[in-house]
Amino acid sequence: MQLNESQRRAYLEAMGIDLWVPRDEDDSELAMDSAGSQQADASALGWDELRDCVAGCSRCELHSSRTQTVFGVGDPQADWMIIGEAPGAEEDRRGEPFVGRAGKLLDEMLRAVGQGRSEVFIANILKCRPPNNRDPKPAESATCRGYLERQIQLVQPRIILAVGRIAAQLLLDTDTPVGRLRGKPHQLGATPLVVTYHPAYLLRSPSQKRKTWEDLCLARRVAAEASP
Repeated sequence: MQLNESQRRAYLEAMGIDLWVPRDEDDSELAMDSAGSQQADASALGWDELRDCVAGCSRCELHSSRTQTVFGVGDPQADWMIIGEAPGAEEDRRGEPFVGRAGKLLDEMLRAVGQGRSEVFIANILKCRPPNNRDPKPAESATCRGYLERQIQLVQPRIILAVGRIAAQLLLDTDTPVGRLRGKPHQLGATPLVVTYHPAYLLRSPSQKRKTWEDLCLARRVAAEASP
């Protein structure tokens, strides 16, 4: 893949690699590089570039313990985007989000509202598994945030379903419990967002499945209202 200069710069910045600019280059370009403070900027990357950038990312400590990154799966033009917390052990091994028992339950939840796994886009806050499935550290979620935001920009979903406490709280920048976040639509930028319980929690607390069904029905209504 041949990159032009602007694509090359965006790609290197997203990887956290310092850009070297010869002294005789235009001063405005040099100022632009330094003003960015070398922050990761994935906003100019397409799907293939973004996937490659995530696969090679070493910007936080999680890269040293992962088997592989978990980029996301599904339809890149989906109406529904499902966002969870972080990969677990099986996701880390297979490179795919929401597999195993929790993944099968998520598939059943989606099918109940007419959405197949291949028809939505599924991603996580983090692209690497935290050791022992611990909660993400603030610096880790901040480091990965640009990747997720670019995925949302590329998908342009009609509805985001935030699955579980950590995903919901990080996306909405709040410490409000899931029980108080669910049951009503929120906004993530211009995109409607609905909060529901994590499938792993539902496996432990099946009595909460009725509430999750209500959340899914709400998400379906909100998505329909967002249709052109």
